[in-house]
This record gives sequence, structure tokens and C-alpha cells, in this order.
Amino acid sequence: MLFPVDLTIAIPVKNEEKNLPKCLEAIGKDLAKRIVVIDSGSTDATVNIAKAFGTEVIEFNWNGKFPKKRNWFLQNHTPDTKWVMFLDADEFLTDAFKTELREKLQQNNDIKGYWLRYTIYFLGQINKGGYFLHKLALFQVGVGEYERVDEDQWSRLDMEVHEYGLVNGEVGVIKNKIDHRDLRGVSYYVTKHNEYSSWEAAHYFKISRDKRITQQWTWMQKIKYALMETPLLAPMYFFASFFLMGGFRDGTRGFAFAILKMAYFTQIYVKIRELKEQS
Repeated sequence: MLFPVDLTIAIPVKNEEKNLPKCLEAIGKDLAKRIVVIDSGSTDATVNIAKAFGTEVIEFNWNGKFPKKRNWFLQNHTPDTKWVMFLDADEFLTDAFKTELREKLQQNNDIKGYWLRYTIYFLGQINKGGYFLHKLALFQVGVGEYERVDEDQWSRLDMEVHEYGLVNGEVGVIKNKIDHRDLRGVSYYVTKHNEYSSWEAAHYFKISRDKRITQQWTWMQKIKYALMETPLLAPMYFFASFFLMGGFRDGTRGFAFAILKMAYFTQIYVKIRELKEQS
């Protein structure tokens, strides 16, 4: 018999009625001591689905400033478990991941957080290449949070999406992957990435004017942000996605996926240009 791990799984949601059932089913009843859904005023069946699974629901109303949903949860509903893991509703735990998770969290070592790795599904199939997703989304309560980005309603994104996870201590890796599989289709994918590109452009426009921040950039950040002001980043990303990261192994799906990524970085570039012209 398996006993729950000393873990809280927090699932930030808004209108996730298509993804949430599979997400909760994949977690199961005996993995974590606490599962909580943090809802941002869903207008579909999301809340009812969560309650039908016996999941705790917390309502979050964003005021457009810091903190967003994940940091707000950590600050105002601090888990009483040793570990907390943030899971999106379109991320489905696999049996292999859950087995390794149990093993890692029950070890007696100095690890304070873990990088999580994800498979990527596109057009209903798992990608063999094209994009590698990993996030620092699992850490001990009290030693981890998400970076602070002071924004004033740059977008409608009330949850940390681009903000990095920060952990005070040694960090490990869980090698087995979580399935990232949004069931809402390509139209939703395009809509969300339009919002993401607006956030990226506004974020860059603000920090690039702050010398205190730019002086602390690493050489990789300097290259990235320099390219964001040119149209070169988009075709470079297409080349990296389709060729260097093996997107060609997915055939026409991989080509289309790389094209959408290229369009995303093109959006960031033109939105930065637009912000400059408006300033």
C-alpha cells in the first residue's frame, strides 16, 4: 500500500474544464497529502470538476500587480507540507514520473528543489524534437518562490508564466517526464502565445531601460535581449528548433511547430518596436 508523500500539489487554473479532469486523474488519490486548485474566476465547469474530485479550491482575484497567483498562494496559503509542486492543468503525471518523485522526495539529502522535464504534444502526437521544456516547479516550502516582476497590468496573465522559479539551496533533476498536452487545440495555443508575446515585449521594454538590471545580465541574457530588438531572433529560433533540436524528426508537424515558434518571436520583436514608437 502506498502512502501520500509529504507534498502539496497546487494547480493554478482558469476555464480548464477540458484539461483538469485528466490532470486530476493522472495525479490519483494516494500521491500527495494535499491537492489544491487555485481558480481565477472560471466561468465554465472547472470549479465543479475540481470539487467532484474532492479537491480543495481556493479563489484568487488579481489586482494587476505583484504577487501573481503562484507567489500569492505561497504567501497567503503557505502549505503545511514539506514540499510543494506547481502543476498546470494541461500537465499530466506519468506513472514513471510518480515513481521517481516518491523516491526522490523520500531521500535524506540536501536537495531543496527539483527541475521537472516535460514531453511536448502537438497536433495530438508527442514531439520527438523541436523544443525542450523544463521548469523549476518543485521545491521545499519556505525556500522557493517565483522571481518578482513588478508590472502594472501589462497583460491579462495573472499567473507566473515567464517568471523563473528561484530556490535557495541545492537543486536536482527528476529525469522522468510529465506529459504536457493541452487539449484545447491550436486556436487556444495561438491566442495564449499572443498574450505571452505582449508580456515579453513589455517586460523587455521596461528592464532594458534600467541600468541596474542590465548591468547584472549574464552574457547569455545580453545576447538574447540584443536579438530581441532585431528580426533575427525569429529565424534563428526556427533553425534551432527544426534542425538543431531535431524538429525535422516530426516531419510536417515539426515544421509547423517551428513556424509557430518563429511567429511568436516575430510578434515579440514588432511589439517592442511598437512600444518604442509609442514612448
